[in-house]
Amino acid sequence: MNTKYVFVTGGVASSLGKGIIAASLAKLLQARGLRVTIQKFDPYINIDPGTLNPYEHGECYVTEDGAETDLDLGHYERFLGIHTSKANNVTTGKIYHTVITREREGAYLGKTVQIVPHITDEIKRRMLLLGKTGEYDVIITEVGGTVGDMESQPFVEAMRQLQWEMPEEDFLSIHLTLIPFLKAAQELKTKPTQHSVQELQALGVHPDIIVCRTEKELTPELRHKIALFCNVKPGHVIQSIDAWSIYQVPLNMEAERLDRMVVDKLGISDLPEPDLTALKAFLERLKHPGRDVDIALVGKYVELQDAYKSIQESFVHAGAAAHCRVRVHTVHAEKLHEGNAAELLGGMKGILVAPGFGERGLEGKILAVKYAREHGIPFFGICLGMQMAVVEFARNVLGYRDAASTEVDPKTLHPVIDLMEDQKSTTVKGGTMRLGAYKCRLAEGSLARRIYGTEMISERHRHRYEFNDTYRGELEAAGLKVSGVNPDTGLVEIIELPAHPFFIATQFHPEYKSTPEHPQPLFVAFVKAALEKDGAGN
Repeated sequence: MNTKYVFVTGGVASSLGKGIIAASLAKLLQARGLRVTIQKFDPYINIDPGTLNPYEHGECYVTEDGAETDLDLGHYERFLGIHTSKANNVTTGKIYHTVITREREGAYLGKTVQIVPHITDEIKRRMLLLGKTGEYDVIITEVGGTVGDMESQPFVEAMRQLQWEMPEEDFLSIHLTLIPFLKAAQELKTKPTQHSVQELQALGVHPDIIVCRTEKELTPELRHKIALFCNVKPGHVIQSIDAWSIYQVPLNMEAERLDRMVVDKLGISDLPEPDLTALKAFLERLKHPGRDVDIALVGKYVELQDAYKSIQESFVHAGAAAHCRVRVHTVHAEKLHEGNAAELLGGMKGILVAPGFGERGLEGKILAVKYAREHGIPFFGICLGMQMAVVEFARNVLGYRDAASTEVDPKTLHPVIDLMEDQKSTTVKGGTMRLGAYKCRLAEGSLARRIYGTEMISERHRHRYEFNDTYRGELEAAGLKVSGVNPDTGLVEIIELPAHPFFIATQFHPEYKSTPEHPQPLFVAFVKAALEKDGAGN
């Protein structure tokens, strides 16, 4: 069987959920026994989102092989339970960088380098790259942006060419669009969808299936009208109605027969019905939690939920595993101070200090660590959260009042967090941090060892600064325990406070590897500790 290619575009408005639809379809095809992966093509000129402000783009996700990618790749991995890679996220910046580099090397001598064919040829090469590995039966490609945007036109043109070049049974196009409900008229309106599809068709791409994002049920009459005016087969207009959880969407798409339409169009036969037993069991636990537990997430980008998307989803997974609903209370680190700490944190059964970069909000994060440490509240720090836990301990237990990270105070006399040695000569910001999966050896008898149940683990990283090993002896003598180190470099990966009910912090990002069916162990342990704190009535 040839590798099959499915393309997902969006129209009318952004943020309709192309990534969730792509991931849901992939989940259904995977559950039928097909080998599936998803790739994202983003129209912005940044090489990757590593240098983008989380307020603008949400979380920067990191893959096993160290790619800084769009947050949708997190959805892909959580839905499918597979690892993505650098090849799964391509930006306009990467495309142009490759073509311009080739031009400088003389690859196009005598030719005028143009969007067509040079840029579109490189886009097509990238679109087909994963299929050439022989590892996948179906490649789903999500095209970022909205049809009609200037930035996405080269991607749509590449799709048009592939639709023309490929055997008909190897190419399928899905267009996700919006059906708005006008409250005053009490009507669902199809005209925006008609215009969006017409625009896509004017660019030469003809969708095989239209998925309509809607708040209300689509009647058979509306579906027929859309099919008629958008020139798709009757029955190939389906709805994606608001769901109570994103993990319900695969079941909704199964009910709409999306996977059946796709395999029929692609000529794939003799497949079993999708086995979604594990997903349904997860949803049952998620929908019927035994109790609630309140946990504070202290960060600097809390106004935008997508800035901490993987952490939020990890709490969903861990809550289901612990048979509870985690109520996450976001606390803006910049606004946290001695005067309101008890009000904002006093009722919490757990405190997580989130990752981040830069000076803004650091004192609030340090205060949150101190509050958790002094009041016996279960604490979990991630990346910068771990670094601030070390700073707080050095300041308030060792008495080094000026202890700091050299990221914000290069002249501190006690740099308990310092720039990694291999970063000191680096001047380029993009893609130069310590990125991707690294091993960590867990100390025998430690909390981390009990949580993971094994000596050696592998987790993903995204940082430039590290625990300054010069201070390890003093910190451990005062009660802080180093419980995880990189076996090759000795880099400190995990710290704990054994005298505390539950206090653990990691230099790595455990949230990147949590899935509904395999929740991340540290998050599960943290949630269970918060439940115990709640059960103790404290």
